Amino acid sequence: MHFSRKLILASASPRRQFLLKEIGLTFTIDPPHIDESFPADMPIEKVPSYLAEKKAAALIDKITNEVVLASDTVVILGDQILNKPADRAEAIQMLSDLSGKTHTVITAVCLKSKTKTDCFEDRTDVTFKTLTREEIEFYVDHYKPCDKAGAYGAQDWIGMVAIERIVGSYFTVMGLPIHKVYERLNVF
Repeated sequence: MHFSRKLILASASPRRQFLLKEIGLTFTIDPPHIDESFPADMPIEKVPSYLAEKKAAALIDKITNEVVLASDTVVILGDQILNKPADRAEAIQMLSDLSGKTHTVITAVCLKSKTKTDCFEDRTDVTFKTLTREEIEFYVDHYKPCDKAGAYGAQDWIGMVAIERIVGSYFTVMGLPIHKVYERLNVF
C-alpha cells in the first residue's frame, strides 16, 4: 500500500488494528469518547454510517494533515439492532436470538481529513446454525462477547462452529471492510 499520510485509527478495537496492520498500514490510535446514541427515528441501516461519521468528527480539531479512520459495526436481526451486550445474561439472550437464523452485519467507515470526508459501508448476511444452550454458555464464559456487536466475533470459537454461511465479506463481520478501506485510502 502506498498511503503516505499519517493515519489515526479512531477505535480501540484489536480486530480493526490487526486488519490495518495486515495490509501494511502504520497508524496511531485515538479512540474518541462520544455519545453513541442516534435519533430514534433513524432507519437502522443508517446507524453505522451516522456513528462512524460522528466518531471521525470528534477528532477533527486534533488533526492538521492526518487522516482519521473511524468505523462502526451493527448486527441487525429483523428490525432490531443488537449492540454490545451489557452483561452475561444479555449476551446469552442475543446469541439465543441469532441461533438458527440469518442476520445482517453492516460496518461503516468514515475517512476524514481537514478538507475531505469519505464515508462508506459494507453489508454481509450471516447464517448461524442452531446452537445449544451449552454452546452459547461455553462461548459467553470463555470468550469476550461483551465487547462485540451482537455478542460474537466471527474470528472467535463461536464463529468457527456456528457460522454456516456468509454472503459478503468476512472482514466486514470482523468490524472493518478492509478491501474497501484499501481501495478508498489509495484515492483519498
